[in-house]
Amino acid sequence: MTDQASALLDAALIHVPFDGWSDATLRAASADLGMDLALARALYPRGGVDLALAFHRRGDAEMVARLAESDLSEQRFRDRIATAVRLRIEAAEDRELVRRGVTLFALPPHAAAGARAIWDTVDLIWTTLGDTSTDYNWYTKRATLSGVYSSTVLYWLGDESPESIATWAFLDRRIDDVMQFERVKGAVRRNPLGRALTAGPEALLSCIRAPAPRARDGLPGYVSPTTNPREG
Repeated sequence: MTDQASALLDAALIHVPFDGWSDATLRAASADLGMDLALARALYPRGGVDLALAFHRRGDAEMVARLAESDLSEQRFRDRIATAVRLRIEAAEDRELVRRGVTLFALPPHAAAGARAIWDTVDLIWTTLGDTSTDYNWYTKRATLSGVYSSTVLYWLGDESPESIATWAFLDRRIDDVMQFERVKGAVRRNPLGRALTAGPEALLSCIRAPAPRARDGLPGYVSPTTNPREG
């Protein structure tokens, strides 16, 4: 983000609680800075949508910075995930700014952009914590955490407990639910009958690969054309 784009986003934040992430907020922010409106539109072509996405990405960057300053070496991996989600939510600080973003991205024209922003956040969490999966697990990890993250954000928006303690308890319960599912999945794989029943689906899923470092056409992944599902 350029200095001008960052300054314009900063100026917009005081208007968002009143005008939402909207074109009116973009105009007001540019006027506050004495910035030509044409330049403001060049920096944020879709107006409020691009401002909201820039604010979201700023929160992602803050989360990564806070994770880098945290000592997670003694934590279990599930606790590292919980810490990352908590740091990401705390990075937002102002509930009203997030609430306005949730409202914006609930609208059908912007739902895809909102979903992509959440996906990018959870992908960043997994990547920052050292995830090295390259198969279909790359997707299942991120899809599962997307649900955990989204539900926790919604809970946090209505949480009035001191220091959001109820939210962090809710987050722990959601992660425990996920870990319980993983334990059941592991038990099925260890069972001879379970292995037999899941062999076919596992073979098909083995064709799926995580996105290449420079995936073409913005696709989220690919199916290997050279992998034979029947090969073990």
